Amino acid sequence: MSGADPRAAAQAIDALRRGWPVTITSGAGAVTILAVETADDIRLAAYDADGSADLLLSSHRATVLKLANQRDAATPGLPVRIERVRWLDLPAALALADPAGDLATPLKGPYRTTPLTDPDAATAALALARLAGLLPAVFVRDGAGEGGATVSTAAVQAYEEPTNLAIAARARLPVTAAEKAEIVAFRGPADSTEHVALIIGTPDGTPPLVRLHSECLTGDVLGSLKCDCGPQLAEALREIAGVGWGILLYLRQEGRGIGLVNKLRAYALQDQGFDTVDANLRLGFAIDARDFGVAARMLNLLGQERIRLLTNNPAKVAGLEARGIAVVERLPLALPSNPHNAHYLDVKRDRTGHLL
Repeated sequence: MSGADPRAAAQAIDALRRGWPVTITSGAGAVTILAVETADDIRLAAYDADGSADLLLSSHRATVLKLANQRDAATPGLPVRIERVRWLDLPAALALADPAGDLATPLKGPYRTTPLTDPDAATAALALARLAGLLPAVFVRDGAGEGGATVSTAAVQAYEEPTNLAIAARARLPVTAAEKAEIVAFRGPADSTEHVALIIGTPDGTPPLVRLHSECLTGDVLGSLKCDCGPQLAEALREIAGVGWGILLYLRQEGRGIGLVNKLRAYALQDQGFDTVDANLRLGFAIDARDFGVAARMLNLLGQERIRLLTNNPAKVAGLEARGIAVVERLPLALPSNPHNAHYLDVKRDRTGHLL
């Protein structure tokens, strides 16, 4: 099996979810990690009998904890390695990883950062945690471990690369917005996540009207008023049907790419007074962790390389064009706010550059 085989990353993701150790290899050697969120005292003792494993956090979370002003934590985007001390046990590690109790216990430590021995492996470690839907925090030991999964940094990169995506199935699907519609499902060989395209009308040689819609269980299914996702989905379908031909891409990237559980954690932080941007950063994630290369690959497979894009988000335009999709026109998707999402929409406009 090739060292860049994405199936190894899928096995590593499953291992982290189950609380098993994972060895990550790179050109610089190897590290062995254990996810903080799924560890327990027995698993931690088996993995780290002498209590010497350090802790890896994201630079976003380290900034919240006031560690990023130290020299070894000052490079944006790189993970931060925190030296293990006697009182950094599992509950203390969870307190560092999870911001739920930050307001109750704002001061933690003292802790000291230490240089990364293998930046590539450390970056891959936190990428695996995010892909597993876990908090980006892992115990880390230098060297290969015994048992558990083994994955290379190249395999983690290959797992996140959307070029392996392929059409898995398609069928006619009349929907409320348009009776003439076809649904197309996509998936890759390693990732079980299935993205979907809904083709409305008949291609006529003109650039289709396209909407990239990221999955939102709370908004799309439950009718949440905290966001505008459900109304945007319905309006996009109506507008595509209105012009006669277009494509809705339904991307399985819940919570801007951090997963459902972490999105709900972000919601809880919003209830504490943090906006949607700061909530993601406090959790240790990027403001937006989605990969719009997935959408570009879907369009390629559908034979559409020139599109009209229905969006308020310039990042979607840039993400598609970086992957070779020509956005010949951007059309806004404007909807009224409600008392529960008005601040959320203001933050999207003021802090993430959304347009109208």
